[in-house]
Amino acid sequence: MNGRGLEPDGTISREGALGRVRPAFVPVVDAARARIAETFGSARLHSAYLYGSVPRGTATPGLSDLDVQLALHEEPTEADRTDAEAIETSLDRAFTQIDGAGILLTGARALISDRERHDAGFFIACLCTPLLGDDLAEQLPRYRPTTLLARETNGDLARVLPRWRTEFAEAATDADRRSLGRLVARRTVRTGFTLIMPRWGGWTSDLDESAELFGRYYPERAAQMRTAASVGRAPSADRAVLGMLIDDLGPWLAAEYTAVHGEKAPRP
Repeated sequence: MNGRGLEPDGTISREGALGRVRPAFVPVVDAARARIAETFGSARLHSAYLYGSVPRGTATPGLSDLDVQLALHEEPTEADRTDAEAIETSLDRAFTQIDGAGILLTGARALISDRERHDAGFFIACLCTPLLGDDLAEQLPRYRPTTLLARETNGDLARVLPRWRTEFAEAATDADRRSLGRLVARRTVRTGFTLIMPRWGGWTSDLDESAELFGRYYPERAAQMRTAASVGRAPSADRAVLGMLIDDLGPWLAAEYTAVHGEKAPRP
């Protein structure tokens, strides 16, 4: 891998590995693997993956969460979601190293479908680290930092903003606002980075690096994006900051993204 997250042939490297998990998080990962295998079994589970700071080796004890993606043989049911929530709760209670656990559930066929090839497929192939089962990345192509990848990963911000505004208006507590702020900030930084990704010619998931790279191309918005990166790492309940992200930076970013890369293909 070079300094831009690419392989020698110019394709995007897979960013995580189990060998990069910091010692403090190894017991968490081991417990997650065991509980997922016991709960879902081979009848329901095709494969399981880690993503985020834990497999990248950048997680901070007490602050970072554990992010897991499960690929199921069939589309998720309510029973599947209930079982996943029980695992999330048990891991969060058992390990002070993590600030919560989150498990995504998706049917394996959807993850490798043509429709998801440059969105969920890219996520699995480049941003997820295999934990259990057969790796779906073997059925997916290698990816390059192209406009197509930018559009299909983050080209729907304009459709997301109205929901965020509603959730912001309904957020009744500081905890609600911090939770929303973290989600909004991280998505904003990812969108800002993928806006400039094809011009920069590489890949990173690091929030601060993403904001810094974005600022090279859009210096007039650099300070706002640095704020977004900060909130993504340490969520804030500040109404003014959340309002800036949703009502100022967000609409501008959505319009610029559409102008540069076009809109993401709608999903059912």
